[in-house]
Amino acid sequence: MPTGLADELGYAHSPGNPLHRSVRWAAGTRAGGWVFSRTLRHLDDAVGRLSGGRRSAPGLLAGLAVLDVTTTGRRSGRRRTSHLIATPYAGGLALLGTNFGQAATPAWALNLEADPRATVTYRGRSREVLARAATQAEVAEVFALAGRFYPGYAHYRRRVGDTRRIRVFVLEPA
Repeated sequence: MPTGLADELGYAHSPGNPLHRSVRWAAGTRAGGWVFSRTLRHLDDAVGRLSGGRRSAPGLLAGLAVLDVTTTGRRSGRRRTSHLIATPYAGGLALLGTNFGQAATPAWALNLEADPRATVTYRGRSREVLARAATQAEVAEVFALAGRFYPGYAHYRRRVGDTRRIRVFVLEPA
């Protein structure tokens, strides 16, 4: 019987093969973060269209599960869907607003701060969730867990340093 949001959706990351692990490493570099921050969304959209929504670019390239998170735009009020890598956390899911270590906070994170209601979808299963800011202790736990499947998060965190606050959200069923 499912015990939380991650289990209910069947959301988990694979350990990855050697190619996956090398892509994960490359994406964590400054150059990789820059390239992926500008291209991954478009590549992921193309892979999704070509596979009928059954595959994602991060899944193919890095063996990472992609969660579609639909938020409400803080300015437009329109629904916006982002393809994100979530961290299984305490039976649920957490999101890290690293933006590949770039200077700007990702729009989806700002949207969740303005309106914490969202929809998450994974492999055709959707759930309504509420996002809440993680506590300091939870931030540390989430980053530690995320670093086990994707070492790039630690690189992003060091690169961002004190230039901006990386938002971390814990998703709870609505």
